[in-house]
Amino acid sequence: MDAAPAVRGLLHRVLREQRQPTVLVTHDVLDAVVLADRVAVLVDGRIIEQGPTRRVLTRPAAAFTARIAGLNLLTGAASDGGLVFAGIPVTGRTAEDLEPGKLEPGEQAAAVFSPSAVAVHRDRPHASPRNAVPVRINALEPRGDVVRLRAETRTPDPVVLAADVTPAAVADLGMSAGDDVFFVVKAAEVAIHPVSGGSSGA
Repeated sequence: MDAAPAVRGLLHRVLREQRQPTVLVTHDVLDAVVLADRVAVLVDGRIIEQGPTRRVLTRPAAAFTARIAGLNLLTGAASDGGLVFAGIPVTGRTAEDLEPGKLEPGEQAAAVFSPSAVAVHRDRPHASPRNAVPVRINALEPRGDVVRLRAETRTPDPVVLAADVTPAAVADLGMSAGDDVFFVVKAAEVAIHPVSGGSSGA
């Protein structure tokens, strides 16, 4: 029997009642979501991001934070309506809480999107304005009703991305590890924010 939910519930009650600052160390993102007002993400003993829990986990500035939050992350120079990642334009919506004019062209920016927002195509789609990133599939992992595709971008410095697709989609496309495909995401599913915002202490 997994005792984690019971312990998490007990900690939640204790922390709410005592109303004193408390430092909690965890490797489980659910602990941070349920118990923390603010988080600091450490890698090799160094804080790489910190701030209000919701902001850090929905607007990660580092690939490690994106992975633990279950999101995909591409970084590049900000451009009109998005950013350019390894020569590939990525368009999206500016994060809701971003002040107008705060993201300047050329500034380092991040594009964040969920694996569930990704469609997979053998060829680059041309019918509608969507983001299409060329990737090579590394692994296919069954996850309940979906299959998680783990892939690396076909760019000079590969970035690991994930897509959650149906088993039928895998069968229809005949996908397997080593295949070159395109991860395609609608602009409305991509949040754009400045990278500098992720490590702020505010």
